[in-house]
Amino acid sequence: MYAVNVGFVDGFERDGLRFRVRDGGPVNGEPVVLLHGFPQDSTCWREVEPLLHAGGCRTLAPDQRGYSPQARPRHTGAYAVRELVADILGLLDAAGAERAHVVGHDWGAAVAWELAIRAPHRVVSLTTLSTPHPTAFRQALRTPDQRKRSWYMAAFQVPVLPERVLLRRLGPTLRRSGLPPERVAHYVARFATTDDLRGPIDWYRDARPRSRSRLRRDQAAGPQRPPRLTMVTVPTTYLWGNQDEALGARGANDTAGYVSAPYRFVELEAGHWLPECQPEVVAREVLLRVAGTTTT
Repeated sequence: MYAVNVGFVDGFERDGLRFRVRDGGPVNGEPVVLLHGFPQDSTCWREVEPLLHAGGCRTLAPDQRGYSPQARPRHTGAYAVRELVADILGLLDAAGAERAHVVGHDWGAAVAWELAIRAPHRVVSLTTLSTPHPTAFRQALRTPDQRKRSWYMAAFQVPVLPERVLLRRLGPTLRRSGLPPERVAHYVARFATTDDLRGPIDWYRDARPRSRSRLRRDQAAGPQRPPRLTMVTVPTTYLWGNQDEALGARGANDTAGYVSAPYRFVELEAGHWLPECQPEVVAREVLLRVAGTTTT
């Protein structure tokens, strides 16, 4: 049986925040969670979703924290990785899915990696797009190439100003990056005010290196990823475009060393926007991974 439409439903609630979710496909199909990146939203998967539905999958694509209109906390600490992961666990609980296949792009891939590391019992398989394993990325940041590509991450640490600058430059920046014009128009309209951009940019602000005092506060706040325990133990596929301006080859090539399960690396002649520009390839790779690792 298929859901009536692919579109926003009431979603789910966690800690007083209400998250919008695109829910579609066979109601009893293999559950596939689709996590968007920056500065996207759940509609980045709109070309991928019908292909997954035709393959027997139910898709759950949330507008994540900072993106859903009713899930925009005002303090940077609310965007800690542990909270982003807990949101997706809340989505699985609300959907009645003990486990799911998890797919993520860009920041959504970073959340997907962390979910597989912290809660592997809830992840059947992992498919990540563009963003390498978090430890591989941190190692890559030590190289001049990746530091140059990631300059904006440091720029985003400044209060208020990044939202104002990006509000003016978002459209031209996305067009230059190769994103299709209709998607550029959608995202520019989606992030029409500095307030719309604050939550998404706060993801970067919370990702800055921790001081000792901040580490102690984080540890007191809740369960953390065990130190140095970063191996992914679920079957994983990683797609990377070798023309990606933000994410270079070092992290992509090193990611295999952090997966101790069946692993497939797919290098594409493509840029950064894989869900929007390579939907057929993305869907094919997800379905291949799902076919080898089902929840039943």
